Amino acid sequence: MQMTGLEASVQKHWEIASVEDLGRVVPELLQAGKGISVWLLFGQMGAGKTTLVRTLCHFWGTVDNVSSPTFPIVNEYLLSSGDKIYHFDLYRLNSLREAQDIGMEEYLDSGSICLIEWPGIIESILPYEYIELTIEAQEDQRRIISLKRHENQN
Repeated sequence: MQMTGLEASVQKHWEIASVEDLGRVVPELLQAGKGISVWLLFGQMGAGKTTLVRTLCHFWGTVDNVSSPTFPIVNEYLLSSGDKIYHFDLYRLNSLREAQDIGMEEYLDSGSICLIEWPGIIESILPYEYIELTIEAQEDQRRIISLKRHENQN
C-alpha cells in the first residue's frame, strides 16, 4: 500500500527468534517512527501484530492493559503523560463507510498515536505521513519485521 506522492524514506528490517523478542527491536522501531502518529500493522493472523502493539505501548508508557480490539474495533489507552493511544482492528469492517462511521478520519487527524491492524480498507483516507510495519511469521517461530516510513515528498 502506497499513496501517490509519497515515498518510503526509511526502510528497515529486523529478524527475531520469536514474538517474545519484540522488546529487543521496539526501541529501534520507535526511533525510526519518531514524529509520526499513524502506524499501520500488516501480517497474517497470529503473526504478532497485537503483541507488537502491546510492546510498543509498554515502551510509550501506557498505564492501561493492552488487548486486541477485535470486537470493539478500537481501544483507547492512556499514557502516563496523559496522552492517548488508539488501537484499531479493522478486520471485521466491510467498507470505508463503516470506518468513517466510527470516526476514523477524526482519529487519524487527532495527532494521537493510532496503531491500526488490518488497515487496507482505509487506504484512501490515510494521512500524508505514516509508518507501515509488516510482521512475517516463519515456520520456525522467527519473525521478520519490516518498517517503512512514508512521507510526503512534494
